[in-house]
Amino acid sequence: MLGQLHLLPEEALVKTGPVDHADWNFRPLLGTVQRARFRLLLRLLGDERFGRLLEIGYGSGVFLPELARRSRELYGIDIHDKPDRVAESLRKLDVAASLSTASAEKLPFEAGFFDAVVAVSSFEFIGDFDRACEEIGRVLSPRGAFFVITPGDSPILDAGLKILTGASAKRDYGDRRKNVVPSLVRHFRVEESRAFPLPMFPIYRGLRLKNEPASRRGFL
Repeated sequence: MLGQLHLLPEEALVKTGPVDHADWNFRPLLGTVQRARFRLLLRLLGDERFGRLLEIGYGSGVFLPELARRSRELYGIDIHDKPDRVAESLRKLDVAASLSTASAEKLPFEAGFFDAVVAVSSFEFIGDFDRACEEIGRVLSPRGAFFVITPGDSPILDAGLKILTGASAKRDYGDRRKNVVPSLVRHFRVEESRAFPLPMFPIYRGLRLKNEPASRRGFL
C-alpha cells in the first residue's frame, strides 16, 4: 500500500501559482521529504475507500491520481484559475476529477456531500481557519473524516528549506502554522495523529479528524 505513490508525472504538472512547488516532489533529497507528506496521509487513510472525496488546495493536481484510487467520485477546490488545465492533464492519465475555483472558507457544495476531505500542505495558507473548519464540517457527512497534513513550525526546518530551495517559510506562511492544529481541534475530534519523522521533531504533522460537533465533545 505504501510502496509506489501514484503522482501526476512532473512533465504533466501545471504551474498554478508562486507557492505551487509540486515539482519539488521529483527532486533528489528534497523529493524524499516532500513525498513523505503523501506517505503520512496514506497511513492515516489506511485501506479505506470513500464515496465522495474532496481535496482542498489541489494545486497542480499532483496527488489526485492517488486519491482517485481511493474514492468513487473525486473533487478538488483551489483558489487558482487553472482548474480546466489541471483537469486536462489528469484526463491524459484517465483520472477523472471535478475541479473548481473556490476557497475553503466558502465551499460550493451542499451540506453532508462528502465522505472525506483531504488537505495536504494547504490548510496553513487559509486566511480564516475557523470559517474554513465550519465549512468543512458542513460539507462532510455526519460520519465523514477530515485528513490534514501540515508542516512543523521550527527555525531549524525553515533554515533547511531556505538552503535547499531558496524559499522563505516566514514569507509563505507568516505566523499561521502554529495556529493550525489548535483551530482544528476546536472544531473536530482527533481520531489519529502521526508525525514525520518524529513526534518531538516533526517536519510534517498528520491528523485524522472526526466530524463531530463541539457540543458532543463537551466543549459547549
